[in-house]
Amino acid sequence: MATDDTDATNQPPASDASNAIKDSATSEPPVKTNPNRDVYFGNLHVHTRWSFDAYINEAWVDPDAAYRWAKGEEIPGGDIGRPMKIGTPLDWYIVSDHAEYLGVLPLMEDPTSPISKHPLASDITGDDPKKSFDAYGKISDGMYANPPQVDPILGDKKLARTLWSEVVKIADNHYEPGKFTTMAGYEWTSAPDWRNIHRVVIFRDSAKVPDAPFSALDSSTPEDLWRWMDQQRDAGNDLLAVPHNGNASDGIMFPVDQSFGGSNLDKEYAAARMRNEPVYELTQIKGTSETHPALFPNDEFGGFELWDYTLAPTATPPEHKKGGYAREALIRGLKLQSQGNGNPFKFGFIGDSDTHNGASAIEEDNYTGKFGFEIDPKHRLEGPPGVDAAGAKQVRSFSSGGVAAVWAEANTRDGIFEAIKRKETYATSGPRLKVRFFGGYDLDGISLGSQDGLTQAYKNAVPMGGDLRPTTGKAPTFVVHAMKETDGANLDRIQIIKGWVDGNGEQQSRIYNVALSGDRKAGADGTIPPVGNTVNEKDATYTNSIGESQLMVTWTDPDFDASQPAVYYARVLQIPTPRWSTYDAARTGLKRPEDLPVSIQERAWTSPIWYTP
Repeated sequence: MATDDTDATNQPPASDASNAIKDSATSEPPVKTNPNRDVYFGNLHVHTRWSFDAYINEAWVDPDAAYRWAKGEEIPGGDIGRPMKIGTPLDWYIVSDHAEYLGVLPLMEDPTSPISKHPLASDITGDDPKKSFDAYGKISDGMYANPPQVDPILGDKKLARTLWSEVVKIADNHYEPGKFTTMAGYEWTSAPDWRNIHRVVIFRDSAKVPDAPFSALDSSTPEDLWRWMDQQRDAGNDLLAVPHNGNASDGIMFPVDQSFGGSNLDKEYAAARMRNEPVYELTQIKGTSETHPALFPNDEFGGFELWDYTLAPTATPPEHKKGGYAREALIRGLKLQSQGNGNPFKFGFIGDSDTHNGASAIEEDNYTGKFGFEIDPKHRLEGPPGVDAAGAKQVRSFSSGGVAAVWAEANTRDGIFEAIKRKETYATSGPRLKVRFFGGYDLDGISLGSQDGLTQAYKNAVPMGGDLRPTTGKAPTFVVHAMKETDGANLDRIQIIKGWVDGNGEQQSRIYNVALSGDRKAGADGTIPPVGNTVNEKDATYTNSIGESQLMVTWTDPDFDASQPAVYYARVLQIPTPRWSTYDAARTGLKRPEDLPVSIQERAWTSPIWYTP
């Protein structure tokens, strides 16, 4: 066992703030960098009408308009909706339409395109919703079959290469190094038997992107996707994959015994997965997959924005929760590693959108839904026409989108990509609160509120996503600094969530409330008084008369055992604020469905820090 109690992992390169880098895929002037890193907010999981399922659900926004929206431009709201404009522009954005039949369904409208002669074209583009969805069902049933059944017209390889080249070109056209970052991306859409194991694939730059994406029509197993990614990397093309919606996977996102692709959970599987998938999308429109009350019943905040369905059109709940949620997988990964099998679940966190209409619905009071038809608030709250009660509940159970926050040296392709690769990222449920998280053994007197303190933290500790060095016994200390967004809600508390494997090889966890707003203290039984709730349902308002604008804490693990592997991450809760459905009801006079909460406590989750003996 090593005995060095200092940390050097994930430190920024030796430089000063005046240093500059020239991005790898642009001839733009060099961009200034900050060795102490700035936070940049964005989304990489964005669909437009070029995605087969988005088109059939009435999307009208194309990739170019999606990028313009993310920059702050107002774009049309379709036939029935108000124009769409983001309240605060994003720093980076990646349109990642489904690779399967990428961009072909809109071509059914073009009489000059051979796709318009497809046997299903008239039904899909016609005015009869039932015929459209029946035709869509025939396409998606083939996609999600095991093995997939490829439509030879829609899956034409030459057409796929042409449309992919347009995706790359549009991303390049909107890239403004230092101001607004884009990358080429797509979604690999494997869902065997309607169980979600989707991944978004992003490319560092466009210099050597492949002629066409590797889609789930090429293979529905993640191992084959990783092999293709390794081949791309060998050819000099850097790329990453980001899995999402384990909650809809029925337990196969984080396999318990053997993977869907037939792999044993061994060192080879762990190395391949972590080489290609450093982060996991923790929260998005289709719910939050941090944890579930069935897995951690003592987590009073563990039931946040759950979307408990597979992808089946029958509104079917998944049978298996284990293997579908991040916290359980993180702790199980520790046990796998302690058994000599490597850790396949050593991932960081991001939040994201999964919009299917180009504009990420990440602002609770500016919600436009997941699909195009949801631009009508009545359809968001009550379900679209012709949908049964179970389907309507699925729609109104959608969350607002999440946000991916990255601590990067510059707002460039290299800067954002490297931050994701080293897992110096965190997820939010939508608000753009700023969170720092460091761990180490020599953090006394370090404040993350100053540049000097940050320099010392990077020197003496590791940031979120990092690995603590082994110790002979000294307990690690963690520093967390959280600030609310400028016009957002105050903060309720900071929690540190710890998972570990005990001396008997059993998986354990505990939640520590390490910082509280106001003068609240834990009671004799350890319970914390609620922060309160100022939400007025009638007009969908709240006040910042409770909570704090920022919280900072230095905390040392009181239960540390140097012989036991452990994982730590911070969870920051805001005070209660209105849910999107409450805003909708107040604005329109429609009734708020009683199965939806009036308010929610939005939050952020930092990427973990790991300790390995």
